[in-house]
Amino acid sequence: MNELALTPPPSKKSGHFQKQAVRSPKNKALAILGSRFSSEITPPDDPPTHPKWLPGTFGVLDIGSSKICCFIGKGEPNGNLRILGAGWHRSHGVKQGGITHLKDAEKAIRAAVGQAEEAAERRLEKVFINLSCGQPESRLFNLRWPVGGRAVTEADIRRIVNEGLIRSTTEGRDIIHALPLGFAVDDTIGVTDPRGHQCDQLSASLHIIDASSMALRNLASVLVQAELKIEALVSSPLTSGLSVLAPDERDLGAIVVDMGAGITTIGIFGEDQLLHTAQVRIGGHHITRDIASMLSTSIASAERLKTFYGSATTSPDDDLEILPVQTTGDYVEQLINVPRSKIISIIRPRIEETLELIRDRLDSAGVGKAANGRVVLTGGASLLNGIGPLAARILNRQVRLGRPKGIIGLPGDPSIAPNFSTAAGLLAWAAGAGRSLTDIDFTENGRPNSFMRKIVDFLREKV
Repeated sequence: MNELALTPPPSKKSGHFQKQAVRSPKNKALAILGSRFSSEITPPDDPPTHPKWLPGTFGVLDIGSSKICCFIGKGEPNGNLRILGAGWHRSHGVKQGGITHLKDAEKAIRAAVGQAEEAAERRLEKVFINLSCGQPESRLFNLRWPVGGRAVTEADIRRIVNEGLIRSTTEGRDIIHALPLGFAVDDTIGVTDPRGHQCDQLSASLHIIDASSMALRNLASVLVQAELKIEALVSSPLTSGLSVLAPDERDLGAIVVDMGAGITTIGIFGEDQLLHTAQVRIGGHHITRDIASMLSTSIASAERLKTFYGSATTSPDDDLEILPVQTTGDYVEQLINVPRSKIISIIRPRIEETLELIRDRLDSAGVGKAANGRVVLTGGASLLNGIGPLAARILNRQVRLGRPKGIIGLPGDPSIAPNFSTAAGLLAWAAGAGRSLTDIDFTENGRPNSFMRKIVDFLREKV
C-alpha cells in the first residue's frame, strides 16, 4: 500500500497488469521462498513459560505512610499470584516510611494483619516487609576472586559475595540486599551462573542496598510487639518493579517511580536486574498539606479536594468551576468558594518539584542507558489527573501508568490498583520472583537479613 502511494496513479490497463502480476506463480514462489529464508535467519521464539513459584503460602506487609497493607497469598501453576486474604488499615505512627510512634504503628499493623488472617482463615507467624525506612542507599561494587584455572564452585561465589559485604560495611548502617548483577569468567562477561566454568579469575558486579541500623531496630521492635517474625526485608523499588514492569521492560531498561504518600521511590532496571535505587522524600501527603495550609481547611477536606478535583495540568474551564471549601481555625467554620484553578495552582508546583528531583536522581545514577528508559509511574499519587504528560515533559522520557500484573484478588476498586503495587511485588518476591542463585545459601556468610533476624531474636528474648 505504501509503495503504490509513492507512484503516479496507474492506468486501468497497468492497474490490471499489476493485479495480475501479484497473482502470478512466479511471484508466489518468490514470496514463499522469502518467507522460508526469513524463518531460517530468525528461529521461532520459545513457547512462553510460566514462573515457577516456591511452594506454600506467604504473608507480606507493606508499611506505608498512608496505609498499612497485608496480603496472604500463593503462586498458581498458570503463573498468576492469588491473594487468599487481604487487610489494609489507615497508617498511624509512620512518617515517610519510618516508625515514629511504636504503639500506634503496632495497633495499625495488628489491624491490617488480623483482617488478612480472617479473610484467609489462617494465622501468620512471619512476613516479608518492604524497606523504605532508614534512608536506604544503593551502591555498586566490582569484585575479583582468583580461581586458578579450576572450575568455579559455590564456595567461590560465596567468597566473592562475602568480600563485597565486607567492603561495603558502613558504621551505623546494615546491609539489606547484596544482589549479584552478573559475573565474568576471565574475559567472558554476562555469565549469570558461573558454577562449573573453568577460569583463572572470577569477577562479579554486586548491588548493595543498606539502611540505618537504628531505623531497622525500631521496625523490628514493632514487629516483635505485634507477634510477627521478619522473614526478609525487601527494597520497595525492587518490589514495585516486579509488580508493574513487563519482563521486556526490566530487560531493556526501565525506571519504576512509586509515588507514595510520604516518599517517592525510584528503581532503575536493566538486563532483568535492579541496578540502582533512590528516594525523593516528597509524596502525595505533601500535596494534601499544601492545599490545607493555603486554603485554611482540614487535612480531610484537602485530601478530598485533591482526589476529586486535583490535576497536574490546567484547562480553560478551570476558572469557571467553583468549589465550596470549609475553612477551619475560626470560631465559626465558614464555607468559601474557590475556583478549581486555585487547587491546581497549589498542586502543580509540588508535582513539578518532585519530578525535577526525580530527574536529578536519574541523571546522577551512573548506570548508563538504563536510566534513559521508559518511566513507569505507580503508587497512590500517580493517580493524580494529568501527571503523565507533565512527567513526560519534565523527565524527557516516555511515561506510562503502571498497575500490578498477574495478581488475582486485589482489594478495592481496580482503578486504585497502583496503591497496592508494593504489596503485590512483595508477594511476587516471597513466591520466588526476581531472585538469582536461589539454590545457594549465603546465610552463614553474612547474607543480608541475617542481621535482622538476630535483632528480632534478641528483642523477642528481652521484650
